[in-house]
Amino acid sequence: MQLIDSFADTSRFRAIRRDLHAHPELGFEEQRTSDKVAALLGEWGVEVHRGIAGTGVVGVLRGTQPGTRTIGLRADMDALPLHEANAFAHRSTQPGKMHA
Repeated sequence: MQLIDSFADTSRFRAIRRDLHAHPELGFEEQRTSDKVAALLGEWGVEVHRGIAGTGVVGVLRGTQPGTRTIGLRADMDALPLHEANAFAHRSTQPGKMHA
């Protein structure tokens, strides 16, 4: 599945977000999270590099036009050592860890 085709299905993105929210991992412990992110990027045709600072993932999109412009985006994957008091179905399943 190509990246651009994936954007049409917002329910899939919602499910991914809820899954990641329900399974928080503290910094440098994000094995499950980085595995999921890398797998999704690969599925969408993005070049994937793993093992950055241990659990980091880098996705590289290469344009089709010549040039030297670059855009960098950064996102955190780690949770915080907090108890989640929310009651929604996708609340943290890990005691003392949550995405806040």
